[in-house]
Amino acid sequence: MTSPSTTISLVDTDPAELAVDAIVIGLHSQTGEQDVAGPAGALLLASGAESIAAAFDGKLTETLALLGATGAPGEVIKLATLGTVTAPIVAAVGLGAEPTGAAPAPETLRRAAGSVVRALAGARRVALTLPLPDDADAPAALRAVAEGALLGSYRFAGYKTRPQPARREPVAEVLIAVPEAGDATARAEVERAQAVAGAVRLTRDWVNTAPNMLRPPEFADVVAEAARAAGLGVEVLDEEALAAGGYGGIIAVGQGSEAPPRLVKLTYTPEGGGTGKRVALVGKGITFDTGGISIKPAQGMWEMKSDMGGAAAVGAAMLAIAALKPAVTVTGYLPMAENMPSGTSYRPGDVITMYNGKKVEVLNTDAEGRMVLGDALARACEDGADYLFETSTLTGGQVISLGKRIAGVMGSPELCERVRVAGDAVGEPAWPMPLPDEVRKGMDSDVADISQVNAGMDRAGHMLQGGVFLREFVTDEVAWAHIDIAGPSYHSGEPTGYWTKGGTGVPVRTLIHLVEDVATNG
Repeated sequence: MTSPSTTISLVDTDPAELAVDAIVIGLHSQTGEQDVAGPAGALLLASGAESIAAAFDGKLTETLALLGATGAPGEVIKLATLGTVTAPIVAAVGLGAEPTGAAPAPETLRRAAGSVVRALAGARRVALTLPLPDDADAPAALRAVAEGALLGSYRFAGYKTRPQPARREPVAEVLIAVPEAGDATARAEVERAQAVAGAVRLTRDWVNTAPNMLRPPEFADVVAEAARAAGLGVEVLDEEALAAGGYGGIIAVGQGSEAPPRLVKLTYTPEGGGTGKRVALVGKGITFDTGGISIKPAQGMWEMKSDMGGAAAVGAAMLAIAALKPAVTVTGYLPMAENMPSGTSYRPGDVITMYNGKKVEVLNTDAEGRMVLGDALARACEDGADYLFETSTLTGGQVISLGKRIAGVMGSPELCERVRVAGDAVGEPAWPMPLPDEVRKGMDSDVADISQVNAGMDRAGHMLQGGVFLREFVTDEVAWAHIDIAGPSYHSGEPTGYWTKGGTGVPVRTLIHLVEDVATNG
């Protein structure tokens, strides 16, 4: 199920003369003392809208204010032009207070572009004249606008059998006004944004797909097909290969379902070997999580179709990496299983032998993600990696601790900081969390090497328990970071910024940024 696509191109024509369905301008809220720009509390047009303002004889901000515009971030106000400019509609999108001595931050531009392109659904062709700096920050700003537009226009195709007359189609074509449309750097930024946003949109498609249509074998097939088409190396282990290879965690979680588990390995190798550095990406792929024998409450369980968001992000990020061609070897590992209660399910009290030989005492079958990830992490370390990034919708404790927008990150301190910096750079914030010794001590088992959870803590420090468990499957020489995206991977509220309802695609852009950072800086 593929969402409708949107194309991006650059233009350097006077915005007032563009033959589009809508022209977008930026609008700042202005606070403080009265100055030459206008009275306190007035609206201020962002740069790029000069010719539009001139066409309205200087009355554009006054008219927008009468329509209720405040310039608040993401606010969209539409105004019929009545022939004043070529486009029939001017859409003003709020950018917040005017920045001091600089253009708006990239994330402000990204969210604004997403908000306004979504609000203009039904228009076929839209032009954006958002403010872009003319210095070294210009590429990042242009990339942010392009990404925001592509992500804001996303809509999952869905399964409706009847036409929906009131449902407006997403914007098909977005033009971005720049000083010089033929500039090679600007064109490269748009191409990069298309590759990255395409990966995010694909992740959203996979997460939003109905769980009966994307069980482990089907998920493995669709990822493998896309990866082969992108030129990646592909290895798929079915249930027999997993059992023979000793992947006890993946087998245990998947054995309760009639849809057997899989492990998909994707490999990108740069020309000439690149820098020689090796990055491993691991993502949790539980295509549906009932909790197994330790079954979840029925309320909200349908959202557990998103429990494969980590694997979806890793798989799609690998496709973008194949297109962007960083000078570093990257290998993705996607353990996939469906956690179902049945006569063949694994049970609390079971002892499972993991891929690295460690014995795990199962105390809660709803803590299944760490079981499949333990095997995948051990395999990634065995294959060899200098840096290992794992992402998963692992714990409700992440949501309790950090909310729905900020991911938790645990692991090697230096790598956790790199994840935080990368997340800030792309608009996917993450916050480093500790891995306390007392949490690990409470996971000592009477009968095995480690318990799956800390029974004494119950759900206290639940996010930290997950990180502590996963650490057991990463070898000492590998720098690693675990990114818990239980909250930010799925948005159940109303659309906001470039997030639509459903899968968000977090942390695809963070993973790509990290890979490129390793390729550039080691």
